[in-house]
Amino acid sequence: MTAQNIFTLIPDELEQELVEQLIDNKSIRIQRIVSKGHTSPTSGWYDQQRNEWVMVIKGAAILIFEDDDELRLNTGDYVNIPAHKKHRVSWTDPESETVWLAVHYPP
Repeated sequence: MTAQNIFTLIPDELEQELVEQLIDNKSIRIQRIVSKGHTSPTSGWYDQQRNEWVMVIKGAAILIFEDDDELRLNTGDYVNIPAHKKHRVSWTDPESETVWLAVHYPP
């Protein structure tokens, strides 16, 4: 067993958002996501079958929900998004990495 660090192996250049599976099994999926100015596509929404607990552990981002609610997340902020709550990322800091920890679990 070896310890790992959530901030290691982040590429200097991020042409696209980096999504890495840290744990993935029947009951839970944990991801590290690294954004730098990346957003969701403007057409369509994330409409996930699982709940998603997401935390910004470094950086800043703005989530927008289908009902027009907007939520700004800064370092240390987290939110629990229920399954099928349509949302997307409308902004991430273009000047520095935004590192997310996302936990997907059954409703």
